[in-house]
Amino acid sequence: MDLTHTSEQTALADSVARFAERSYQFNQRRAIVDGPEGFSREHMATFAELGWFGAGLGEAQGGFGGSAVETSVLFEGFGRMLLVEPLLAHAVLAVQALAALPASGDRDALVEQAVMGSALLTLAHDEIEGWGALDWIGTRAEAAGGGYRLSGAKSRVLAGESADRLIVSARLSGAIDEADGIGLFLMDASAEGLARRPYRLVDGSRVADLTLDGAPATLLAEGEAARTALANATRHGIVAICAEAIGAMDAALWQTRDFLKTRKQFGTPLGTFQALQHRMADMLIETELSRSMLLQALAALEADEPDDRALSAAKIAITRSALFVTGQAIQLHGGIGMTEELMVGHFYKRALVIASLLGDADHHFDRYLAATTFDPIPA
Repeated sequence: MDLTHTSEQTALADSVARFAERSYQFNQRRAIVDGPEGFSREHMATFAELGWFGAGLGEAQGGFGGSAVETSVLFEGFGRMLLVEPLLAHAVLAVQALAALPASGDRDALVEQAVMGSALLTLAHDEIEGWGALDWIGTRAEAAGGGYRLSGAKSRVLAGESADRLIVSARLSGAIDEADGIGLFLMDASAEGLARRPYRLVDGSRVADLTLDGAPATLLAEGEAARTALANATRHGIVAICAEAIGAMDAALWQTRDFLKTRKQFGTPLGTFQALQHRMADMLIETELSRSMLLQALAALEADEPDDRALSAAKIAITRSALFVTGQAIQLHGGIGMTEELMVGHFYKRALVIASLLGDADHHFDRYLAATTFDPIPA
């Protein structure tokens, strides 16, 4: 795997940085978060024009020839500016789930809609008893009148309040945690029998809990094809949020460096105190170690057989580092670091959310250990 960015990837990173400088200063972000939807539809239209929705998708799948590397480039930039628009829900989870489905005219049309931004999509998979677990699906699907009706509940669906269409996992047969019997369905947000309870997460982003009471839906895939699509969405989602965490760490680190260079105590800049320099060094080390873990995760994802163990290791290590770095950034700023008006505290809030998305540390430790073969101890 080539570890250097191509000219196209560098240009993609530059386009994110230019957008942040021009249209996403922190005061502008705060106004968006306080708005009626918690994100800007105008910005989403701009992202579609810039090609960001299809940047991480190959041409054969309906994208612009990119891969998970392009996704990581985008999301590292998003982490620096604390983007609240639902690109994780739409351009990663939903799009990558669709891209992994067997090719068909319906699938290609859905991918085109998502890439062009004509409809906002999200993936509704997590349930309150099985957050992060791929096979834990209690929602049931029953055949009815040539289609299906879904009954159950989905928890903490990203962009669940604002999505136009939902890709919903439901069980066609089997026990609640079996790998077999899974189906993937397409549902309109206006479907009868679908109720949405929206709320904010600690970082200000919007999610919703869904209640399904015989809601009509169209079957997209079932069996191994559905499970493969869910696994592909989850893997790409983990890479995306790990890259976003690194962007947040990097921004928090250098904003703290600048603060310590200008803030004085006893007539001396805080940055000259050796104890604080050591803390900054620890923050830098954790950030750079996280970059290495992200590269390992990208290599694991792009291998012929994706290595879920490496992805779990990256999720554990990077989110722990993100909580450390952003937490230290608050500590080094002092009391001002806790205020809503300063950006640095919001990096920690986002790190908290990232740590819980797509499986928390306990879930990924369990998954890592389950996939690890230990040699017996010699007698």
